[in-house]
Amino acid sequence: DPNEDTEWNEILRDFGILPPKEEPKDEIEEMVLRLQKEAMVKPYEKMTLAQLKEAEDEFDDEDMRAIETYREKRLQEWKALKKKQKFGELIEISGNQYVNEVTNADKDVWVIIHLYRSSIPMCLLVNQHLSLLARKFPETKFTKAIVNSCIQHYHDNCLPTIFVYKNGQIEGKFIGIIECGGINLKLEELEWKLAEVGAIQTDLEENPKKGIIDVMVSSIRNTSIYDDTDSSNSDDDDTK
Repeated sequence: DPNEDTEWNEILRDFGILPPKEEPKDEIEEMVLRLQKEAMVKPYEKMTLAQLKEAEDEFDDEDMRAIETYREKRLQEWKALKKKQKFGELIEISGNQYVNEVTNADKDVWVIIHLYRSSIPMCLLVNQHLSLLARKFPETKFTKAIVNSCIQHYHDNCLPTIFVYKNGQIEGKFIGIIECGGINLKLEELEWKLAEVGAIQTDLEENPKKGIIDVMVSSIRNTSIYDDTDSSNSDDDDTK
């Protein structure tokens, strides 16, 4: 056994044939080293902003300068997080809140307002999709309002109606079932529509309806070709 304390092993170690014997680790020494390593981490790096405020008298000038920098960094991170997570839900408003909540919303905040009637299935579908998008894009303000509280005698043919605001200006609008995407509107399709006007930053790489649109365009072109052919044949017959 190369780890045994024998005279022969000692001779072999002296000639480098055996590696030096490993000394048993001192548990107390290990604990001291660990505590020293932990002491190298500034205590303020583990504190909250409130704890830093309470412990200011315990630090020297060098620590205070570092603390001030650290506090500013934490504060900026907190502000950025709060700003990003400002909304996060579809907010119900009434007509008398429209100006304050939508038109006069905070500077540079995108606001989406859905005017709806609960008796119209398409409106309920849009509300369902907007609720999910509000959670996905908490930096955008998503709102809804019963149309009669905002506009009297608004025709059902114009519902659902979605307005997109920024800094008091309408940047986009979708009026009626067709413009809103049709009765089979999917979540990703509405997300794409809102992203196109700039209200949200989507991670979708292309229009979810692109394949459907391509098929429709192709069908229209083919119909046009057949119509032209039929017209040409008819002209030939008339000539004869």
